[in-house]
Amino acid sequence: MTPTALKQLTQPPAEFDSYAEAYAELLRDPVRERFAPGGRFFLERKLLLLKRFLQEAGVAMRRTRWLDVGCGRGDLLSAGRSEFGYAAGCDLSAGMIAAACGLDVRLQSAPDRLPFGDGSFDLLTAVCIYHHADPDVRSRLTAEAARVLRPGGIFCVIEHNPFNPVTQLIVRRSPVDANARLLSVRELRRLARSAGMRVLRTQYFLLFPELLYRRLAWLEGGLSALPLGGQYAVFCSRP
Repeated sequence: MTPTALKQLTQPPAEFDSYAEAYAELLRDPVRERFAPGGRFFLERKLLLLKRFLQEAGVAMRRTRWLDVGCGRGDLLSAGRSEFGYAAGCDLSAGMIAAACGLDVRLQSAPDRLPFGDGSFDLLTAVCIYHHADPDVRSRLTAEAARVLRPGGIFCVIEHNPFNPVTQLIVRRSPVDANARLLSVRELRRLARSAGMRVLRTQYFLLFPELLYRRLAWLEGGLSALPLGGQYAVFCSRP
């Protein structure tokens, strides 16, 4: 029996194991569907945001080792891995990563433990996972992120904007967010600094629905410093 299989037998089921089989259906919401039919737009916007930051920072993506923390079924990894030198993921849910076929993904033994060595990656992403973590776990998870980052590496956290009324509505109605505790930009910045990281940029996005964004992307970009969008990204680095 492999070590991963043994862990799956001895580790209690993660919350998202119960959502894994019907995850896509559980995300469906009429407001969400009107904003971006099919949901692919949300994935595209996150990747675009990440790539633009790295390009502006002068990061050579083809030589970058990327870890997606809380990767779930690997949707973000699948969409972006071809542009990176190496891409891997990890998640607490064996049920979710079972769908990440063909990807290098590992099971986490605990929410504040990442199954990789010190300084293993140039880039870490954590997309909409902090609001699922207990407040007392968040600082330890951030310290773990700093541990597996090489010096000078980038940590990008994307989260729901708790001040956006549409986001609040969708989260309240979503079964997968039943235990969610949204957190503000201020808290994420504090967590990053407490872990010894430097905050580089904060950016709000998903202000306009997909159809409107296709025409007014320039305007949303100009409003990215204001807490208006449905989600935000905080970019940090390990000195």
